[in-house]
Amino acid sequence: MNMQSHANASPRRQRSIEAALLVALVILVAVGQWRIAVHDADSSMALVRRPRGVMGTDCVLAAVAARRDAAAAEAALDAAEAALRHVEARMSNWLDDSEVSRLCTAATGTPIPLSPDTLAVLRAARDAFESTARTFDVTCRPQIELWRHAGATAQMPPEAEIAEACAASRWEDLVLTDSGVVKRTAGACVDLGGIAKGYGIDLAVQALQRAGLRGGLVDVGGDVACFGRQAGGQLWLIAVKDPAQPGSITQLHAGDRAVATSGDYARYFEIEGKRHSHIIDPRTGRPAEAARAATVVADTALVADVWATALSVLGPEGLERLPEGVEALVVGSGENGQRLVCTPGFRELCIGPLLKTSPATRSRPP
Repeated sequence: MNMQSHANASPRRQRSIEAALLVALVILVAVGQWRIAVHDADSSMALVRRPRGVMGTDCVLAAVAARRDAAAAEAALDAAEAALRHVEARMSNWLDDSEVSRLCTAATGTPIPLSPDTLAVLRAARDAFESTARTFDVTCRPQIELWRHAGATAQMPPEAEIAEACAASRWEDLVLTDSGVVKRTAGACVDLGGIAKGYGIDLAVQALQRAGLRGGLVDVGGDVACFGRQAGGQLWLIAVKDPAQPGSITQLHAGDRAVATSGDYARYFEIEGKRHSHIIDPRTGRPAEAARAATVVADTALVADVWATALSVLGPEGLERLPEGVEALVVGSGENGQRLVCTPGFRELCIGPLLKTSPATRSRPP
């Protein structure tokens, strides 16, 4: 009886142990799947958007967020694109109904109301006019239009027309008010092409940051601002284009900053077999010749945009005028090809050596 009872109990006990083990296994699998799901939801992902028709150039927007925050990242990209289009709609010279276009066609003495953004950009441009030794001048649109026509007809403009365009490019002909601007002369006009893009990039970056993203990048026509990190945890890497040939001169780890480049390698025109930069030296009314390209790293894209244009006019000597915290590389012409001149801080941002010998490094004065 005892032996039979023991024999009958053993299979039951075995089945109980097996059931318990099965339950434990199910629990372990469930916990493991939960942990994988939590880890997957917390892992970083990158959402990339390439909106068309933004400021007449290529545009790339990137948002890095936890996978569970994908919807918020999409909304942030919507806001970033809207910020860029908001700036373009108000400050483009190519849109007839923009605030800038209305300013240029307004009559003398008529108050022209402007949005807070356009007014802020005009004030920043006026300040930059003085800090860049009057080489960044948004009032030089008469000069830009003169040379644009010269490029289209492949004929050099007469000296008298150059002088006339210079005389029509004056900040004194514009009075900024709390709500807009008043023109003192009918011909007064502005071109915000060298600053509005940077301002728009800054607004787009702010839209991404407000969403609490782990990282983000805004690239409009090669001018870039970024923050945080890529989805894989790496810092953003930005290539500096070689103006003389395909490829890059170097790559930068800019951190949470902006990088802007100006030069004659992408936009230029030819007259009588000579290549001319699209960037005008407002002091002479002629195309800039002091640099092939200038790349600037700054805390904001607006500042980087301004100084990239100014250094294209000033050349390497302009490095001494850079504000504190702004780094730059200027590519000029040397006896044996390109001559690269940069601030010490710019060199520290480079990944590896510059791909061409830099014969001089200018130090910023104390």
